[in-house]
Amino acid sequence: MRLFTRYIWHEVLSHAFLGGALFTFILFMKYLGQLLEMAARNSASLGSVAKIFLFMLPNTLSLTIPMAVLIGVLLGLSRLAADSEITAMRAVGIGVWFFVRVVSAIAVVGWGISLADSLYIAPKANAALLRIERSLKDQQASFEVEPRVFYEDFKNYVLYVQDIRAGTGASRWQRIFLADLSDPVAPKVTTAEEAVVADNGAHTILMRLRNGTEHDMESTNGAPQYQVSTFVESELPLTIGAQEDAHIGRADTPILAMDNHVLYEHTKGPGGKPYLIELHKRFAYPAACLVLMLIGIPLGLASRRGGKSAGFVVTIALVFIYYFLSNTGIQLAREGKVSVFTGVWAANILFALFGLLLLRQMAVGGSVGTQLASLVNKFKNSELLRARSKEKEEERNPHERGRFPLILDDYVLREFMTTFALVMSSFVLLMLVFTFFELMGDIIRNRTPLVTVGEYLINLTPSMIYNIAPLGVLVAVLVTFGVLTRTNEFTAMKATGISLYRVMMPILVVSAMIAVALFLFDESYLPSANRRQEALRSVIKNRPAQTFLRPDQKWIFGRQEPGKPGRIFYYQFFDPDQNRFANLTVFEFNPENFSLSRRIFASSAYWDSHLQQWVFEHGWERRFDGETVSSFSQFSVDSYPEINERPQYFTKEYLQSKEMTFGQLQRYIRDLKQSGFDTKHLSVQLNVKLAYPLVTLVMAVLAIPFALSMGKRGSLTGIATAIGVAIAYWVVNLTFDALGDINFLPTLLAAWSPDLLFALAGAYLLLRTPT
Repeated sequence: MRLFTRYIWHEVLSHAFLGGALFTFILFMKYLGQLLEMAARNSASLGSVAKIFLFMLPNTLSLTIPMAVLIGVLLGLSRLAADSEITAMRAVGIGVWFFVRVVSAIAVVGWGISLADSLYIAPKANAALLRIERSLKDQQASFEVEPRVFYEDFKNYVLYVQDIRAGTGASRWQRIFLADLSDPVAPKVTTAEEAVVADNGAHTILMRLRNGTEHDMESTNGAPQYQVSTFVESELPLTIGAQEDAHIGRADTPILAMDNHVLYEHTKGPGGKPYLIELHKRFAYPAACLVLMLIGIPLGLASRRGGKSAGFVVTIALVFIYYFLSNTGIQLAREGKVSVFTGVWAANILFALFGLLLLRQMAVGGSVGTQLASLVNKFKNSELLRARSKEKEEERNPHERGRFPLILDDYVLREFMTTFALVMSSFVLLMLVFTFFELMGDIIRNRTPLVTVGEYLINLTPSMIYNIAPLGVLVAVLVTFGVLTRTNEFTAMKATGISLYRVMMPILVVSAMIAVALFLFDESYLPSANRRQEALRSVIKNRPAQTFLRPDQKWIFGRQEPGKPGRIFYYQFFDPDQNRFANLTVFEFNPENFSLSRRIFASSAYWDSHLQQWVFEHGWERRFDGETVSSFSQFSVDSYPEINERPQYFTKEYLQSKEMTFGQLQRYIRDLKQSGFDTKHLSVQLNVKLAYPLVTLVMAVLAIPFALSMGKRGSLTGIATAIGVAIAYWVVNLTFDALGDINFLPTLLAAWSPDLLFALAGAYLLLRTPT
């Protein structure tokens, strides 16, 4: 019995560790990009980022440990059942309760680890996260001023810099435009030829401006007075606003950070229901290890066909049902419709009762899942499928030996495509389930119709397919070549004179076709689906409808023409429907030294479609010559034909890169760059649209030597290897994206480096592999 016990433990634990790693990676992906961007921008040191990563893991593990136990039990026992090993064990007198006793030891260990994590480790980790968050806010804030971009993160200031030269300890800026918005109607404007910028303590930088001019409007005895002054050198400290990336972790981290005693004390006071729910959750989620084990054992033992694939599908279904019931119960408890105990523990109680019922049925001779298995067998043996297979055999001409694909290529491709389809469907289904869990609270709170939720998930699926396709190719190649190696089929191929390169040719051809299909998919259907799913997500979260315009963008650079003055437009409101400005100021400056040459103010301005120009109302115009006002005039109505920016120039659509095709994004970047917007991130994403589809081909090349080096260790090792390679690529890709976003790397290098690095690694390993 000890031999059987160790054998079952090994089978269950291997699948449990793999499943736990997979689930943890999927749940942690949404935080990974934020952490890598913090490291790239120096918002936090690498040590702080590593601590944040470690301190965020306990919250994730409290969810994934029960999932790992379930997938270990189901996949481990399903594999034994599919190979008839369960039948052999039961034939020698081993009963159902023996499997319960053996597997329950793993479930109890998982329950103990999860309970310790939920009660002690996770609260301390959340408290540490709060301390790190406070320290990030107190530390010197990171700033990254881009040239030719309006920077608005300084308190009460807007900054525009024409050119930036980095230096050691300080930066040199050239041609500076700085607006003090303490009075938004009449901003104080400072221009300078250059400035030396250095750190000046927490949240501040010190600018040493040279050869500049100040324009200020003050009221003297109720009359506005315009003052112009020049300086050779001036110092100005700027306070940096709070950084967006200073917030880390979840929004409910303060409650999660409370220790059990403090949490219990808060349950006694007014408004104690959220604290009581959290206290119950700390015991209920770890108990899921036990109840999921009870339902996983009979389902795993009853599996006759399908093996691991069937076990994985059942795991996803059970995880979905369990957390659907759990989140629904918790939300009902928060709304006071059920008691806290009922809401939090209902899923555990229902699953435990159902699991015990299945175990009793199996112990007394019942067969769980027999009807399901018979339906699958009937479908497999149906006349329709047999007729189709017969037609395929008749269509195949065995004498066409010299053509591509050959029978060998057909065999390899059939194995590859079957695995690829299974991996894609499994991962898409898994991510849809987790997305549904994430939105469960909003769905119940906002009473969103399930039709809307279903439509959102349908429109979200194309994006998931696009993102997961390279991983699907990686896993499919690893499993396909791993099976060929384990069954000695690859050895037989080489014995007949067929080289490795000939065997891998159909895989590379199909991978290249998938890459082209992904690019065409992104050029046709995917952008519209992404726009639709973003709109539906706003409906689910009860956000106001988005206009996808930027009416809050008050600063914009005019069209730049060689030899002509440059212009900056500042306004308090722009109505894109009426093409009308409110409180518009036009700053016109000399492009050589960036000094103001003219300033126009109008309380309103509108576009005259007949004159094809802007009409300014109730304002004034001042022209400058150094520090003197050379002319001043007021007007009720006036127009300036040289200001020829059309209304469409000021209605910049705010679109995400994933909502545009390659050509649309290219034009969008050109338009925004002309207007003084930051386009660095979009430029990186433009190149990613070309680089990302090719990852499928890179992954195929990289996977083949890995698969052949695994020998006969099985497909499980291949899947584990695929997850490791996918995590490595994901980290490298996000890191280079973050470095490109902060202008540390050129956009081409940031977008293409992950592909090149992994392609070189795959080519090197492939050349070292015996052919």
